[in-house]
Amino acid sequence: MAAALRRTRTGLAPLPGPLVVVAVTAAAGGGLLGQLLRRQAAVARRAIGKPHGEDAHVADRTYKKKYGRTIDLLLVGDSIAAGLGAESPKKTLGAQLASRLAKATGRAVRLHTVAVVGSESSMLAGQLASRPPGYDADVAVIVVGGNDVTHRVKVADAVRHLQEAVRCLRDDGTEVVVGTCPDLGALRPVPQPLRGLGSRASRLLADAQRAAVMAAGGHAVDLATVVGPFFVAQPDEMFSLDKFHPSGAGYRRTAKALLPSVLAALGYRDEVPFGHHRPDAVNAVTPDP
Repeated sequence: MAAALRRTRTGLAPLPGPLVVVAVTAAAGGGLLGQLLRRQAAVARRAIGKPHGEDAHVADRTYKKKYGRTIDLLLVGDSIAAGLGAESPKKTLGAQLASRLAKATGRAVRLHTVAVVGSESSMLAGQLASRPPGYDADVAVIVVGGNDVTHRVKVADAVRHLQEAVRCLRDDGTEVVVGTCPDLGALRPVPQPLRGLGSRASRLLADAQRAAVMAAGGHAVDLATVVGPFFVAQPDEMFSLDKFHPSGAGYRRTAKALLPSVLAALGYRDEVPFGHHRPDAVNAVTPDP
């Protein structure tokens, strides 16, 4: 039964979480700093482990079905979008966001998740290709970036793949909200200076993601700004057992943070709070003919 409730991830690379900023370790070379960072990465791998396995709970269903006038919500991206670390299906990011969206709009919300644990930005196209024939969501939420940092993916390459996914969805008539790369500096099992270097790399990627998403006609939410402080101040509550992925409480906070931009994308809200960024209408990327 447990296996039936969890999203499988056939054919993808191993879960990158425990690798913890391998990019920084490899780049450090063979000097004393490199040796220190390699030791720190090994310590972090042992501390994090894989208590959740590599599959997330499946939470796809229609929320508040009695409300009618269904909104189709699509979740795309990595382990955060998939909800790894949540204690049950209803505590995943998708489930909590769908419930909040239904209550805010008075409409039923049908959740469909194509996000897969371990995904990098280059895998977004494959996720979109896995959608059922003829399926077009009203709004898609993408969370991706952490694995690009830990797997040494060039920022330009990661951002290109993300922007292509946003453009694909927008061409299909789907509104898009992207939660940018979280701040890896919040990961307490990772010691300094490795944690600080990971924080810098993740913030550089997040900044580039924001600009690319806005230019492609999507909404961007700076997760490091709007939810990062909660994970730093309340790590025991916000993180799951592995101290790497969010807990149900962490996903609840993340869903609450994403909701204003989701409502704005659907036309239910005019103003958005600090850390939320609307599409750049002036510099928006023109779809290919």
